[in-house]
Amino acid sequence: MKFLLAFYGTRGDVEPGIALGRELMRRGHDVQMAVPPDLIGSVETVGLPAAAYGPDTRAWLEDTRDFWGYFFRNFWRVRDVQRYLRESREPGIRAWGEMTTALTSLAQGVDVLVTGVSYEELVFDVAEYCGVRLATVFWFPMRVNGKLVPSVPGPVLRAAMTAYEWVVWRSVKNSVGIARRELGLPPAAGPVPGRIAELESLEIQAYDDALFPGLAAEWAGRWDDQRPFVGTLTLELATEADKDVMAWIAAGTPPICFGFGSIPVESPAAMIDMIAAACSQVGERALVCAGWTDFSDALRYDHVKVVGAVNYATIFPSCRAVVHHGGAGTTAAGLRAGLPTAVLWMADVQLIWGAAVKGLKVGTSRRFAAATEKTLVADLRTILAPDYRARARRLAARMIRPGDSARRAAELLEDFAHRKRAG
Repeated sequence: MKFLLAFYGTRGDVEPGIALGRELMRRGHDVQMAVPPDLIGSVETVGLPAAAYGPDTRAWLEDTRDFWGYFFRNFWRVRDVQRYLRESREPGIRAWGEMTTALTSLAQGVDVLVTGVSYEELVFDVAEYCGVRLATVFWFPMRVNGKLVPSVPGPVLRAAMTAYEWVVWRSVKNSVGIARRELGLPPAAGPVPGRIAELESLEIQAYDDALFPGLAAEWAGRWDDQRPFVGTLTLELATEADKDVMAWIAAGTPPICFGFGSIPVESPAAMIDMIAAACSQVGERALVCAGWTDFSDALRYDHVKVVGAVNYATIFPSCRAVVHHGGAGTTAAGLRAGLPTAVLWMADVQLIWGAAVKGLKVGTSRRFAAATEKTLVADLRTILAPDYRARARRLAARMIRPGDSARRAAELLEDFAHRKRAG
């Protein structure tokens, strides 16, 4: 069978698609990836063919960081926030037509078109135009539910998520209208989640339902077949730094691992100083995974090691705790390793993961921009407490292993494609 996987966003957004594509290829299927140009190398590393899809992610990552910083400082200035949001999303909106054309060309003759969270509307239109089935992969509970944030009542959450779907729809409605006219399709009636539900498309939930207690029960019955939980999709690739990092860990006490993902830290040197000072106060070593942040100008400390990319599956089990930005993949990797977590979130989805670990009482959550040496020390002392480690270990035992996640997701797509053929 032939699968086209269109995943746009940061490395964390795209990796679930690469992991799924690798498993489909291992099963003998014809797989094509469509990803941002600066992530093509990541796809080709596992032997998958890749085509450019949208602008480089680095073109808008700093804008995303700056928008959320501005939002939380000025959320009452509604018009200014709306203007800032439009400006931060402008590169993606400008690329809408070009991305539609590229994906339409790639989608000819495929059995299933698979997409991630970003550009659902665009991929939906291409699937409709090409007459192919659409499947989506989510790494957090994006569809309306009452369990997304543990501290918020269910009815309030469902109302807020429904409203958010309409806000998103209003922000992309013009782009969708233009694209559908050019494709010769009728106007879209409303937000894409409702249209996807009507088609009974497959909506793979690529995270553990254990991280959102009660969600599986809420969706039971109506959404069992359409929204199956498979666990986190991840590559767990070895890196050149792993051996050196493991030797450094073995030479001393287990460290606290800090990671910042794809969104660059605004003041890298100040962040290293804060980490070094906080870890000194709690008597711990620090391993800092730089991600896409340049820490070359930061001071060096004897108890702090800064590295680029590492394999979390290898490194995390030898650490005491993790502190990171709240990316879905990093959060899952830390929890699978049984580690308590402090989330310093920078954007909206990361806030959700921070709320999840806090609600499960396996970690803390704080806005990155609000973190100080004092708050970091407090958060570290909290998550290093024995009860947090014990709860994290119990949760780890309930989580799905990555290999099982990829196999289950691939089986679901195979069944989905076979049903299409039978129909």
